[in-house]
Amino acid sequence: MKKIILSILILFLTLNIVSAQIQDTTKVETVYRAEREKINDLVHTKLKVSFDYAKSQMAGEAWITLKPHFYPVQTVTLDAKGMLIHKVSRDGKALKYDYDGNKLSIKLDNLFVKDEEYTLHITYTARPEEVTQEGSAAISDAKGLYFIDPLETDPDKPTQIWTQGETEASSCWFPTIDSPNQKTTQEIYMTVPNKYVTLSNGLLESQTENGDGTRTDYWNFDKPHAPYLFFMGVGDFAIVKDTWNDIAVDYYVEKEYEPYAKEIFGNTPEMLTFFSELTGIEYPWQKYAQIVCRDYVSGAMENTTAVIHAENANQTSGQLIDTNVWENTIAHEAIHHWFGNLVTAESWSNLSMNESFANYSEYLWQEYKYGKDYADAHRYDDVQGYFMGGNESKKLVRFHYGSREDMFDAVSYNKGGAILHMLRHYLGDKAFFAGLKEYLISNKYQTGEAHQLRLALEEISGKDLNPFFNQWFFDSGHPKLNVSYIYNDENKSVTVLIKQTTDKVFEFPLDIDVYENGVAERYKINVKNKEEKFTIKYKTKPQLINIDADKILLAEIKDEKPIDNYIYQYNNKKANFLDRRNAIEILAADQDNKEAYKTLMNALNDKYYGLRILALDKIDVSKDKSTLKIIENLATSDDKTLVKAKAIKVLGKLDDKKYANIFKEATKSKSYSVKSNAIAALYKIDKGAALDKVVAITNPLDKKGMLNGLLPVYVNERLSQEMPFIADKIISGLFFNQDPEVQALYGQAFQWIATSDNLKATKNMVDDFVAKANQYKKYGADAIIKQMLQQVQAGKEQLNSSNKEELIAIVKQGIADIK
Repeated sequence: MKKIILSILILFLTLNIVSAQIQDTTKVETVYRAEREKINDLVHTKLKVSFDYAKSQMAGEAWITLKPHFYPVQTVTLDAKGMLIHKVSRDGKALKYDYDGNKLSIKLDNLFVKDEEYTLHITYTARPEEVTQEGSAAISDAKGLYFIDPLETDPDKPTQIWTQGETEASSCWFPTIDSPNQKTTQEIYMTVPNKYVTLSNGLLESQTENGDGTRTDYWNFDKPHAPYLFFMGVGDFAIVKDTWNDIAVDYYVEKEYEPYAKEIFGNTPEMLTFFSELTGIEYPWQKYAQIVCRDYVSGAMENTTAVIHAENANQTSGQLIDTNVWENTIAHEAIHHWFGNLVTAESWSNLSMNESFANYSEYLWQEYKYGKDYADAHRYDDVQGYFMGGNESKKLVRFHYGSREDMFDAVSYNKGGAILHMLRHYLGDKAFFAGLKEYLISNKYQTGEAHQLRLALEEISGKDLNPFFNQWFFDSGHPKLNVSYIYNDENKSVTVLIKQTTDKVFEFPLDIDVYENGVAERYKINVKNKEEKFTIKYKTKPQLINIDADKILLAEIKDEKPIDNYIYQYNNKKANFLDRRNAIEILAADQDNKEAYKTLMNALNDKYYGLRILALDKIDVSKDKSTLKIIENLATSDDKTLVKAKAIKVLGKLDDKKYANIFKEATKSKSYSVKSNAIAALYKIDKGAALDKVVAITNPLDKKGMLNGLLPVYVNERLSQEMPFIADKIISGLFFNQDPEVQALYGQAFQWIATSDNLKATKNMVDDFVAKANQYKKYGADAIIKQMLQQVQAGKEQLNSSNKEELIAIVKQGIADIK
């Protein structure tokens, strides 16, 4: 599961989220979340299903094969949420059962002993709209089975069906023991209209025409996996075919994205090779398919051999030339086929055995494919996400939590990935990856917990890892350090003072590089006390003392170094990404210092494009006219389109007509970021020319990709024909975008639509408001969005328009639809 960390991005929800976390702390500590007891074990699941589009329901038959785990059994309890149960039988004989809407308790007609298999036949109707369990920030809904525009009433949305099983929502569409510590093989017969294609786990063995406009597809999956990994997808998809080592690698996308599918997903075969070699275990499944679905309730999900992605994965060449924003997610879901699917976390308390590895896979892929700077930049963002999330009281492996959904947070993901990075550094690459292979082989097609990982790594490395696991896996928080220096020029020595500012004292190894005359000497120390100090002798005063030299430690460090040290830190040839990034941030606050400013100018040509963008964002161009020459060169000649776009944005803020030709030329770019920033910049100095460029952009995919750049023209020029297009993007623009200028434009767009008589735009905006309010209700979005809709209603009531009453009715209905 790829988690979208909304608590960081949605500024208007932050206080509510943190408050909820604080309020939950005392409650969750009293509840122990045990691994679910195994009374019966799943063996095989066979399903026959068909869909009632009019009712958003599914008719199902299930043959569930089980066996007692150890003790003899005469009853079995299955999870079956919100269903109608029509009949339960075994070998044709009806069985007695009790059903409360969530649990199906069946009295067996025999006493079964360990390893004695029995098969239940259940006919039922799945009714996802009757499911009452709630989702979370990571997985916003939990009804298991989803009908998207089933009556084909929305011209802007295709009809689709898809499922989402994690955490325990597969039991909303078939009876099962819905627990991650169960494993079952499966067969699914899916009857669908002939016009649709289907996707499920395993291989498509046959397709049978039924003669009534429907077809039955038979999908067979012969290896055991957890029930939450079951998947069905139905819709009018293009199937773009690829291969890896003679197995099918297919991409299911809406037909308008068919030309771009291999650009989006084309690295998948290389990822399967990379992760096979990295883990030492060849990809263990029959195929690898990926599908992009509408209105998906999370980022993506690693259903075995049938990964589902949210529509954010859809991109065109104009976006992909900038960067494939979904590539990390593609890698994340791929590695889950080892960590999560092959070996599954035995309980949600041990979710890190799935998600920490998936998070770290993003780093590993970037390091391999694009280099260490790329990977370190990604890790920096992840670590900041953990620091900002109010997560210090949460353990990585935690047996106390309010809801299992709460485990999908920046601890299980971001912090877990950072801890694995530290563990890799501590053990060394050979031992670390050999240990992962041992863990996967020892627990293949079974479940795993943190102690099994520890034992595998200890077996390979020979090290006692209990102290590491106790501190990082089974305890909470992270070090916060204040570092200061006392120089004694007479004795030619420097004393480094390290103070831990948290109540909890951490123990960790720390590497410190001391630079004299451009040469670094490394000192390895072990920090274990609240305050530590050690003294280093030198011949010439050090140019830099670099704490945590390789930037491995998960810690917040305040380092009281003088400005000249940061200047050296950036310019040092050995400086890694985090050293250079930190130096840019510090030097940007002291741009009156000529050497500091000169270093920032150097950073405009940093080898990593992300730091060129950061330097563009930080540098004060008024300090030195020669800076503008560098930026002009970046705007026209940089090899990364995102750098070009940022340079154009910087030049655009100057409102100088001399850059008109640069902007006009940039509007011809294939890159959406370059083109949209150029239009926005051109609009400030030549509205007519910018308007001509905007009006010429008619392809909806192009407009969607460049919306932030087109928005100033759309809003300021009141281009009413574009009002419906931007109406359902208001909430995302206001609260998911971190650029204050862009947020302000969406605020203007909101007021524009709120006071207009445009029916289509009003309905689009209201529908989106209602969807977002219900999706993020847990964090108070419903109350805030309802207030916004009340403002819209007030705006409509002031209109002098023939459709005034219809507009008001749309808004009132929207307010009523917020649950």
